[in-house]
Amino acid sequence: MDAFSPPAAAAAPQERSPWRFNWAAGRQMLANVLLPIATVGVLLLVWEFAVRHYAISSGLLPAPHEVWERLLATWPTLLRQAVPTSVETLLSFFVATFLGVVLGIVLTYSRLIAASIYPGVVFFQLIPKVALAPLFVVWFGIGGETRVAFGVFIAFFPIVVATMAGLRDTPPDMLRLCRGLTATSWQMFVHVRLPFALPQIFSGMKIAVTLAMIGVIVAEFISAPAGLGYLIVFASSQADTALILAAILVLCVIGLAYYALVVLGERLAIRMYGAN
Repeated sequence: MDAFSPPAAAAAPQERSPWRFNWAAGRQMLANVLLPIATVGVLLLVWEFAVRHYAISSGLLPAPHEVWERLLATWPTLLRQAVPTSVETLLSFFVATFLGVVLGIVLTYSRLIAASIYPGVVFFQLIPKVALAPLFVVWFGIGGETRVAFGVFIAFFPIVVATMAGLRDTPPDMLRLCRGLTATSWQMFVHVRLPFALPQIFSGMKIAVTLAMIGVIVAEFISAPAGLGYLIVFASSQADTALILAAILVLCVIGLAYYALVVLGERLAIRMYGAN
């Protein structure tokens, strides 16, 4: 190369082919989607094989294909009974979330109220919840109010604890900076403490949405004239194990859908507030 010749042009960056497979994304998809599906498939195959190999009675443990056939045969009934359970679970979750967040905020900001109320809240959580279900029937009757109240009673405690933990874990440096900028307590709460607490609040909500469904189902076992809990009790009285498992499968699908909605709400809220 001649010393006076112009320097060679810098090599242009290689464009990534759109057809090139992203192995990292593929492994992530495998871990998040395919592995759980494969695990469930293996468990179902083992279940089917065990029932057939050991000739287990369908009244004791039906095979997966029998549960599926029963699900298809009773689908209109399952769908009809799922409506009150879904509505009452959703209502219980919303009420529990509102009460839990409000109570968590109050207990965080008021030491006097926290010292007066929080030990009692913890005490009621130590009592076996199923033992209190008949009392809710006595207090509220056999209507939907009983099931919603019992669902709220079971679901709100994780939200209270998560809200208190999130608000108390706000970085002290951020609070000192806000005080230095003469921010009011309300401004610090809205713009600093609440955004930092959102991840933990939603963690409590993820637990609460499952507990709300458990509370509604337990209450339906005792007092409901309709719902999937009522259907499970009816099927057990008829020794229809396949119908019981079909109803449980529908409950699992509803629970997963509600959990996914909470996860979606968490992502939207964190993106909106810019929380970490």
